[in-house]
Amino acid sequence: MAEVKSDIEIARAADKKQIQEIGQKIGIPSEHLLPYGHDKAKISAEFIKSVKANKDGKLILVTAINPTPAGEGKTTTTVGLGDGLNRIGKKAIVCIREASLGPNFGVKGGAAGGGYAQVVPMEDMNLHFTGDFHAITTAHNLLSALIDNHIYWGNDLGIDNRRVVWRRVMDMNDRALREIICSLGGVANGFPREGGFDITVASEVMAILCLATDLKDLEKRLGDIIVAYRRDKSAVYARDLKADGAMAVLLKDAMQPNLVQTLENNPAFVHGGPFANIAHGCNSVVATTTALKLADYVVTEAGFGADLGAEKFFDIKCRKAGLKPAAAVIVATVRAMKMNGGVKKEDLGKENVEAVKKGCANLGRHVENIRQFGVPAVVAINHFYSDTDAEIQAMKDYVASMGEEAILCKHWAHGSAGIEELASRVVALAESGASQFAPLYPDAMPLFEKINTIVQRIYRGSEAIADKSVRDQLHAWEHAGYGHLPVCMAKTQYSFSTDPNLRGAPTGHTVPVREVRLSAGAGFIVVICGEVMTMPGLPKAPSSEKIFLNEMGQIEGLF
Repeated sequence: MAEVKSDIEIARAADKKQIQEIGQKIGIPSEHLLPYGHDKAKISAEFIKSVKANKDGKLILVTAINPTPAGEGKTTTTVGLGDGLNRIGKKAIVCIREASLGPNFGVKGGAAGGGYAQVVPMEDMNLHFTGDFHAITTAHNLLSALIDNHIYWGNDLGIDNRRVVWRRVMDMNDRALREIICSLGGVANGFPREGGFDITVASEVMAILCLATDLKDLEKRLGDIIVAYRRDKSAVYARDLKADGAMAVLLKDAMQPNLVQTLENNPAFVHGGPFANIAHGCNSVVATTTALKLADYVVTEAGFGADLGAEKFFDIKCRKAGLKPAAAVIVATVRAMKMNGGVKKEDLGKENVEAVKKGCANLGRHVENIRQFGVPAVVAINHFYSDTDAEIQAMKDYVASMGEEAILCKHWAHGSAGIEELASRVVALAESGASQFAPLYPDAMPLFEKINTIVQRIYRGSEAIADKSVRDQLHAWEHAGYGHLPVCMAKTQYSFSTDPNLRGAPTGHTVPVREVRLSAGAGFIVVICGEVMTMPGLPKAPSSEKIFLNEMGQIEGLF
């Protein structure tokens, strides 16, 4: 076998075009690109406004099975499919999320695809990129500072110091900051209270930026953020602190989508990055809707497995933005099927057809779930060198038994040439008009019923369980006029249950709801289930230990 280059070696050798040339391919004039160097740029708000009357292209969602340590390659497949569609003569744009620094330096590594299906510049995308996450972090923490400052200077709004619900954020995994006491040190430093940090990708400001349609909508949503409650339990909003204007100023440039390119010089919009296990897991509405005005096909992804990412994409993003996906791709690997079938990671290189068959139950569950939304789907088998013909056939046979098709894809090794068959199948599905998309539940359904609907229909659990305090909180929000909002489930990505070690397709489990948070600006209720953390910690041996600058000043270890 020829020597296999690392992702970063492949990315570094890319023959990149000037970003203005990439913009020209999809009709964006140079004057409407705000360049960050030669290979990335922001798209102007004026241009976005100018194409709103254009006809929409077809929206394709790429989702996956529950992630395993074996790897699935959802972003790699998203990028590969975008290149594949362009290869067969379609005008396609890829829309993905920006990477969070926390996981990059923690356990996950880069988030720009892999092999010969990558978005470049890979190093920039996985680091500071165009500064969007820094802007979001700063805007969020400005609001935090204004809350404590207001209390310090007399508290005219009557904020109950015990009921401040707005936490601080940073874009790094740091378990030590999950729960803190702030304003210690005497009279000059304010009134001590309990607080805490979430990771930036769990910030409501991130969700707002990704769901807002323009700057005016952004500012309104920022003003709608509930930061605290008074002693009578009435809400205090960000606009009450006159924070919305300054926050919008900090986010003005971050609202503009980022244009970059794939290794094959096709356009990619990379914008926003809410996590899918603790937030809604989709790139920005502005990026997706703008891409739809410029291309025949827009290929976008939702975070983690379809039980989290796709469900939130359909029930939150599509519901809020009026999007109607034409088809979905469910990514799976032979290796992940074996792991779901009970094989240990160190044994994945050995052929085990029976384990593949056993593990396919997880894939089957996701196929069934996508059907519930009325969207036609195809399974993409992301190929690994160790896969055997018998294992691949077992997967194909299983999917065929469900009345669907599984297609072997070799885009990691061969770029667009390795994914032409999938691209043609996606076009056929999208053009068939078979999509009858509808969200899982109506707006009018009571909040706890929405939670139960997801638990029973998507997770196949018996029910959601919650303390009286959680149910009372949901009833209070319904009484306050927030009952129409969708719910954003925060739970482990590794299982349909809240137990990360319970792989496969479990049924009948209960889903404990630990806490609920109202994101009034973003427009959803966050439902925290099980032990999921909104501020992750670093592993015992974080990825950062292997990231360094080599003698030539190039980055090593960033996948």
